Amino acid sequence: MPCSSCKPFAMTMPTEPLYFDAPLCLEFEAEVIETFSLPDGRTGVILPRTYFYPTSGGQEHDTGTIGPAQVIDVYKDDQGRIVHSLSLPLTIGRYPARIDRDRRLRAMQHHTAQHVLTGSFVAVIGLETLSANINGCTPSTIDLDAGQISAPDLARVEAYANQIVFENRTVKSYYVTEAEAAQIPFRKPPAVSGRIRVIEVDGFDYSACGGTHCPQTGMIGLVKILRTERVNQKLRVHFVAGAQALEVFQACHTVMQEISSLLDTGLEGLTEAVRRQQERLKSIEVELEGLRQERLEYEARLLAESARPVERWRLVTAIFPNRPPAELRLLAGKLRAFPGLVSLLASYDGQKLSLVAACAPDSGLDARLLLASHLTPLACRGGGDETLAQGGGPVEQSALSHLFLQTEEYIRQMQPSTG
Repeated sequence: MPCSSCKPFAMTMPTEPLYFDAPLCLEFEAEVIETFSLPDGRTGVILPRTYFYPTSGGQEHDTGTIGPAQVIDVYKDDQGRIVHSLSLPLTIGRYPARIDRDRRLRAMQHHTAQHVLTGSFVAVIGLETLSANINGCTPSTIDLDAGQISAPDLARVEAYANQIVFENRTVKSYYVTEAEAAQIPFRKPPAVSGRIRVIEVDGFDYSACGGTHCPQTGMIGLVKILRTERVNQKLRVHFVAGAQALEVFQACHTVMQEISSLLDTGLEGLTEAVRRQQERLKSIEVELEGLRQERLEYEARLLAESARPVERWRLVTAIFPNRPPAELRLLAGKLRAFPGLVSLLASYDGQKLSLVAACAPDSGLDARLLLASHLTPLACRGGGDETLAQGGGPVEQSALSHLFLQTEEYIRQMQPSTG
């Protein structure tokens, strides 16, 4: 049933917020008393009183409909009026209005959960919350003045918070004067003055807050801490509650069932099955690395046997398509072990050239100079030591056809290294 409206309201006054006292009122008759164009081209409308919550205090705004128009955004202007940004223009008049139930419920669950979780951090390990961000479809966060919190301590806080939820405590909303506020055991001193709105989780937490909340903690359903991270010298705690907590559980459960099926085990044996697979994978990786080294040894021997003579040296040049630079370097390192061998190995991925120069220690040549001779004309760079150097950069594919045309001449011009 639509919620009843109140007495007429002057349009020059701030909008009367009805969502504080009736957060579960999701349908009402909206009286549009002013319309105007917004900077983004949408239509803004003013109601004398509204159940639509504007973005405020770390909580996102409501969405829904007013008549045929979608409510895209809701915010307060400088005069304290609540602006409803609409998808369609409306004329002054009365319209049926509906608030998106799922979005409002998620905001209420997360905001109330934030109060409970914040109070639990204080009660269990004495940590105060510095700030919070309330979301409904993505995890909400609270920032704590802490470095790190151990996993056991996080588990204790989470268990404490959920105990408050399961006790289904009443969540009270009321106003006090500044004088009366001095008698309230606020978790954190109010940042506002004058008439102060108090959100009390019965006998547990007292906060000055302007958000929408569940009337009972049981409506939160569940609070789950997902992870923590360091952000600007603070510890950020990511958590979910209510409908989103259920979605996270369902998604995780589905993934676990799929993995259990792939590993042919039940959920209770999943950890051990994954551990066995991990050990098997490490063993296979060691075996594959051994085989890769053998393959590179064999490839290096074939390349060395195909080397052509250049004065007193033997030269190997080769271009490979899309070969990883790290593997190119390993192959060049093995070629370096052949006496008198000079190698230039290149790889091209369609955009970038990778080039490795290797000189046997007894060659007397400097791999760095040999590399630079090939890269400098291409405006590429590299570095290394006398026996192994690597570099590259973006080049046109046409550059590959003449990459090694001057290699023999470069070698003849190089003076043997005395290092």
